[in-house]
Amino acid sequence: MSVDWSKRKATAQLAEMAAGDTVLLAGWVHRHRHHGGLVFFDLRDRSGVVQVVVHPENPAFALAARLRPEWVVEVRGQIALRETAAVNPKIATGRIEVVPSELAVLAEAAPPPISPSDEGEIDEGLRLRHRYLDLRRPQMQRNLEIRHLALQTARRVLTEQGFWEVETPNLTRSTPEGARDFLVPSRLAKGRFYALPQSPQLFKQLLMVAGIERYFQVVHCFRDEDLRADRQLEFVQIDIEQSFVDREDVIALAERLTVALVREVAGWEVPDAFDRLTYRQAMDRYGSDHPDVRFGMPIEDLKQRAEGGVVPFLAQALGAGERVVALNCPARLSRKQVEEMAERSGLALAWLSVEAGETKGSLARFFDAKGAGAWGVADGTLLVGHGVGDEFLQQMGGLRLRIARELGLIPEGRHQFVWVTDFPLLEWNAEDGRWQAVHHPFTAPLDEDAEQIESHPAQVRSKQYDLVLDGNEVAGGSIRIHQRDVQERVFARIGLSAEQAAEKFQFLLEAFRYGAPPHGGIAFGFDRLVMLMAGMPTIRDVIAFPLLSSGADPLTGAPTEVADDQLQELGISVRPPAAPGRPDPA
Repeated sequence: MSVDWSKRKATAQLAEMAAGDTVLLAGWVHRHRHHGGLVFFDLRDRSGVVQVVVHPENPAFALAARLRPEWVVEVRGQIALRETAAVNPKIATGRIEVVPSELAVLAEAAPPPISPSDEGEIDEGLRLRHRYLDLRRPQMQRNLEIRHLALQTARRVLTEQGFWEVETPNLTRSTPEGARDFLVPSRLAKGRFYALPQSPQLFKQLLMVAGIERYFQVVHCFRDEDLRADRQLEFVQIDIEQSFVDREDVIALAERLTVALVREVAGWEVPDAFDRLTYRQAMDRYGSDHPDVRFGMPIEDLKQRAEGGVVPFLAQALGAGERVVALNCPARLSRKQVEEMAERSGLALAWLSVEAGETKGSLARFFDAKGAGAWGVADGTLLVGHGVGDEFLQQMGGLRLRIARELGLIPEGRHQFVWVTDFPLLEWNAEDGRWQAVHHPFTAPLDEDAEQIESHPAQVRSKQYDLVLDGNEVAGGSIRIHQRDVQERVFARIGLSAEQAAEKFQFLLEAFRYGAPPHGGIAFGFDRLVMLMAGMPTIRDVIAFPLLSSGADPLTGAPTEVADDQLQELGISVRPPAAPGRPDPA
């Protein structure tokens, strides 16, 4: 039939139409059944499904009987009301059906290895090998719709706030200070390489020097690092930078954007402003710089109780400079459970509980029920650990999360944001024997700490702030250094000589000579935020064409070898991999 596609209706539109209306539809055969002398098939498009019924006397009957799932068809026909007993309240078009006057097959389809009606576990390799089929499934289409709506909401909110969307280059120079760069060889300058951007950090700072004042970008970034459930080699950020702002300005903007996203797209109820923790508070209370604060059970400092000597080995640990802390688990645990938790967490745990007036656990010999109550033991189990530094606290934080998951302490359907601020500016890299930036070397120190960059680098706090959702970092940013002398001091502190700093960042230092405004910004990990809004376990479920955790793409076969003439044109030779047990060839 001759088709005017502009008149085609989406199946979702049919629910508002009347019986007898003529419609033109096109889509995929979702389900097909032939019984009782009738042919029924569900026509599926992006918006939903509608039942088509074909009677034996219909000229389209023979063709309808031949249809198979996933064939692409075109239907012209009339809307009819279903019989009362046949109404399907589970779908929007459940009260109607379409009786075709014309039916055409636009494309036949082989039996698919993945069906859009599959709802159970499907092998991920199979899903990504046939991603175009996986994306036909309603959940995957819903995920991409959420992604689309979130992008449009972000663009609207930021535009309303006076931001301009400006693109920055994808081919730039390598400045390896964080993760490994992806390198791109240059044909025009053989032996030299571009790098794909890990972030548009330097360019957005230059835009502030250029007087743009309010910039944002939906930007693809690239980091050559190990993949995991919430990390891909290529990812998307909503990147934001402002001039003439302080931390409070950036946080207020980020909250306004975040609230709009989760209320309008995910339908969550969240407050207009979020709670805050300093980095030190987050580590001390939760053993994490991205804590899940939806449930209690914070890490408790037992210093005052332990130094009394009631438990001699804990008092000795304090005397040796260790911290003594505890988790007050709300359930009574058995010795076997505690031993398993200790082994998985790499902790030496002592424990105490009270049952029927009797103390139990490795600390029971030091306490009667009254003494245990004084140490905070009520109906649950006190898990006590001792150790040194933030690594020890991270182990306790990991134990806290494990207990919460296993005991079901995390409230279903509840979501909570929290800011973490005042991160350390620098951290010691024992492997390289030098100080390095915690965030990046363009983050400004707190004004009151700036004079200690050279003398006490470990004590310098930064103007960095991270936004955390349900234990996941979803955005991070900082107020930037905008004074050349301060930037040079930070470069020197992380081990860059004046010559090295000039080689890597001369264009930025040069720009600062010509009047750089105070500026700062934030970048949202867009894939991760959409993953959480969609309730998915991995960002691969909200990216149209992701990679496996190995970095391979089973759809296209990437990464692949390239032809020798391509390598020669670039002035590159590839060294073959070493045989097992042998060193790489020189």
